[in-house]
Amino acid sequence: MSEILWQPSAAQIDRARVTAFRREVNRWYELELRDFVALYDWSVNDPQRFWSAVWRFCGVTASRTGTTTLVDGDRLPGARWFADARLNFAENLLRWPDDHEAIIFRREDGLTRRLSFAKLRHQVCALAESLRADGVGVGDRVAGYLPNFPETIIAMLATASLGAVWSSCSPDFGTAGVRERFGQIAPKVLFCADGYRYNGTVHDTLDRVRRLLDDLPSVERVVVVPYVDSQPVLTEIRAGTLWSTYVTATARCQPDYRQLPFDHPLYIMYSSGTTGLPKCLVHSAGGTLLQHLKEHVLHVDLWPGDRLFYFTTCGWMMWNWLVSGLASGATVMLYDGSPMHSPTGSAEASSAALWDFVAEFDVSIFGTSPKYLAACQKAGLRPGRTHDLPALATILSTGSPLAPETFDWVYNEVKADLRLSSISGGTDIISCFALGAAVQPVRRGELQTRGLGMDVAVFDDAGEPVVGQPGELVCRAPFPSVPSGFWNDDDGARFHAAYFDRFPGVWTHGDWAELRDGGSLIIHGRSDAVLNPGGVRIGTAEIYRVVESFDEVLESVAVGQRWDDDVRVVLFVVLKEGLDLDEVLRDRLRAAIRDQETPRHVPAVILQTPAIPRTISGKITELAVREVIHGRPVKNEEALANPDALAFFRDRPELQRGEATG
Repeated sequence: MSEILWQPSAAQIDRARVTAFRREVNRWYELELRDFVALYDWSVNDPQRFWSAVWRFCGVTASRTGTTTLVDGDRLPGARWFADARLNFAENLLRWPDDHEAIIFRREDGLTRRLSFAKLRHQVCALAESLRADGVGVGDRVAGYLPNFPETIIAMLATASLGAVWSSCSPDFGTAGVRERFGQIAPKVLFCADGYRYNGTVHDTLDRVRRLLDDLPSVERVVVVPYVDSQPVLTEIRAGTLWSTYVTATARCQPDYRQLPFDHPLYIMYSSGTTGLPKCLVHSAGGTLLQHLKEHVLHVDLWPGDRLFYFTTCGWMMWNWLVSGLASGATVMLYDGSPMHSPTGSAEASSAALWDFVAEFDVSIFGTSPKYLAACQKAGLRPGRTHDLPALATILSTGSPLAPETFDWVYNEVKADLRLSSISGGTDIISCFALGAAVQPVRRGELQTRGLGMDVAVFDDAGEPVVGQPGELVCRAPFPSVPSGFWNDDDGARFHAAYFDRFPGVWTHGDWAELRDGGSLIIHGRSDAVLNPGGVRIGTAEIYRVVESFDEVLESVAVGQRWDDDVRVVLFVVLKEGLDLDEVLRDRLRAAIRDQETPRHVPAVILQTPAIPRTISGKITELAVREVIHGRPVKNEEALANPDALAFFRDRPELQRGEATG
């Protein structure tokens, strides 16, 4: 097994919320679950009592709980949870005392705002009254084209309080990308900002909105939040009005939370869209709430008063996950802008901008991407020496596999006594299949545990569960946050084909993973990006772990190229500024890959590229690179944050027959 980098003390285990939960479960059901492993096994073997216990322990607010926990529990998809319950998502997030701090916001230029739960409730109530006056009601769609600031949370909660459905894109999405998403769901109201700041530059949004409205005839109202200009001009924005005009926060209004079924739609989320139009995933209010409460309380060990920060935009599911921290009484920390920008302009300060935020506001849980942590590592940052971080107890990482060397950097250069939890799930389930646990050890390069109540396994090609070897990550039983389906997929055919065709009755997630004996996992990459030289299946993360341990390499992408009736591995690397890829470095890379992995992993070609294409949520897209090097079109370049990066990969002479290879 991998090296243990952190082990909880007996005192930490004793005071963990999951330990309290296990004790209560033992008392409620007369059980003798002795540790986390026993708790996990019980949670998947007795899902009805487990999820009822989560509801009870986490204090879900509902006008009616009902007596039925699970209907058609043998159907996936098709199972129904808490069919008799009536609740409201917004009410559960806004139930904390008035003086409790709800939101702390920081923009990259230093602008800071704070909202108590009293202020947040009042603004949500006032906005909900305006939306209701505009005819917004149960099932209507409300869209946000917004930065990661308090108004986005306020608009979402006001929408949810009415039983309407929220959907959002961040303002760095281009017009076509937003049209492809919002155009499918026909929103009634659109919220936007007049612009946003990123890396010291002000970007206009209103011109994009003006053009976007031509393709969104369903929009009856556009509410504009002044963010870069105190008085933006709205003359060319159809049905446009300023937030301050629209939201008349006069009297102390009382929230009116519409009580709705557990499976009532809350969010419409979107797949990355790199293989065609983005899929519109419908997520339920009850499923999202219960799953996030379980993950925050039982896996993150989130307590009321904790300060929860995830660096994200509102176009990524981690925004939805972050905001749900309000339901546990946490203070949600928002940062809008570049993670590598500082108002002072110094390079050193820019690299440390997020660590400044974490230190200044005593953040207890800091979530980010492996890319950011690796960038800090490459930049030589030592936050544990340059910043005072006494409150920081947990670092979360998701978006791609976290390299073992980055685990080392966190424990050597950030803090030795903290829990580093690499977590993995997706927009598809608005939650995680693999998570951390405050009572389990952290092992180098591994995800600590499977999610409680999630019957996660790894299947071989024959659909048999395997341990200790790579295969398809699956979930064998229903769970509350299984999406209701795809929007405008009335017979469910597209939804079924996406997740259930491979292994009927089993959710196939699309990750190439490995389950370890103790229940920890390793993610080797996306299944559709798996390399197959000589018939041996290789996860791309296995190569990235080796390559990106080199100081010279900032990031990399590996793809398979059809060659002589087989597949050969082609590796592209981005090097530090001023460096060129020569044969000496190529040989060192190949030798390290051969030594640490196998000869099959060694790339036939290694080339230097100026940039790697990424989705708007920041994930490397191997599929786009693979399509381009084979001369095939990328179906939806609008889904990429940097589509211009594809130009380098087109018609590369090094990848043509008769040409020298690198």
